[in-house]
Amino acid sequence: MRRSIIRSCHPELMQPSPVLETTNRALGAASHHLIGSVSGVEPGPTLILLGGIHGNEPAGVLACRRAFSLLEEEQSAIRGEVIFLAGNTRALLKGSRYVDADLNRLWTAHNVRRVSAVRALTSESLDQRELLAELEKALSTARGEVHFVDLHTTSASGIPFATVGDTLRNRRFAMKFPATVVLGLEEQIDGTLLEYLNSLGAVTMGFEAGQHLAESSVRHHEAVIWIAMVAAGNLRAEDVPDLSRHRATLGRASGGVSIVEVRYRHPIREEDRFRMQPGFANFQRVKQGELLARDHRGQITARESGMVLLPLYQALGDDGFFLGREVRSFWLKLSAILRRLRVGDYVHWLPGVRRDPGNDMQLLVNTQIARILPLQVFHLLGFRKRRWRGKDLVVSRRRYDMCGPRQLRLWKSD
Repeated sequence: MRRSIIRSCHPELMQPSPVLETTNRALGAASHHLIGSVSGVEPGPTLILLGGIHGNEPAGVLACRRAFSLLEEEQSAIRGEVIFLAGNTRALLKGSRYVDADLNRLWTAHNVRRVSAVRALTSESLDQRELLAELEKALSTARGEVHFVDLHTTSASGIPFATVGDTLRNRRFAMKFPATVVLGLEEQIDGTLLEYLNSLGAVTMGFEAGQHLAESSVRHHEAVIWIAMVAAGNLRAEDVPDLSRHRATLGRASGGVSIVEVRYRHPIREEDRFRMQPGFANFQRVKQGELLARDHRGQITARESGMVLLPLYQALGDDGFFLGREVRSFWLKLSAILRRLRVGDYVHWLPGVRRDPGNDMQLLVNTQIARILPLQVFHLLGFRKRRWRGKDLVVSRRRYDMCGPRQLRLWKSD
């Protein structure tokens, strides 16, 4: 077995971990994001695994520590490079979702340029600047395709699941994991690290492993990490003796593979005094009109029948809950065919639809004219992100749907 080059800048993160505790003080010192990296002799893909972008989600960090320790001991036959990172280190030390602002809402092009150019004034801007330095280092030395997996947990209980931005490359990667895949969740939220790296051309996937403080969440993340190393091409299946066990662990917890698309997001603000009704779990089925939550305006009911995703049972957060529904494989196959035929390049010929002159990935839809066009038509073609601009509905798709760029670079300040 070939010897690998192993790097660790964070000895505190490498200490043996006890069963997951409610405190995160032992997760390391602020400003140290690199848990460790393993670089193989042969060129190959770069896989970046990040845990704890929210400080009350330490399970991903603990799973990264364990996986890196095993790679170090076994001197595994890595191709390319595998990099383990901790996210919001300052919030992790406090055991809080964030200190000043949600770090996973700050990754817009404008904010990335700004945080690189001006003095950081908040805890999260410091963490973001430090993470940018680690990501720049990883991308600048990449010798192949870049994959990024963002490890999360939830305040509610429920089965583990993957989330992906809707590109064919992301779908192919996510389908290699024995877990439910959720489409359209990322497109409902602005400024996530997943969207930022995906827009640069990386293959990206988020993974929600279970409840924040459950030891099972650490095990699920460990399984994801080892499967990801094989799925990305850093390791061969025969190089991971426990691969079948990891797949079985994830498969049992996930309850089978299915595809779910997000149909609705309920955004909240602190002044709303939002309170989720007790007892909801991820993928729990609800009926239209069913009471889901309350705020200062009164009752909040389900807009349609479907499944509840990410019900909020913690103090901090911008999302009260999401509603989704299962997607049949027929529609996924049709979507892939239409995209390979590049039908999306001609959809602006439809009545009431025109290109956005400022962005070739966006369409402007005059809903007065295009009311007969269901949103599912745009979803099939990859236009999942929806925002309003005056009377126009702006629908966006992602770059690098079928193939990636030759080289990735972070956005730089002007």
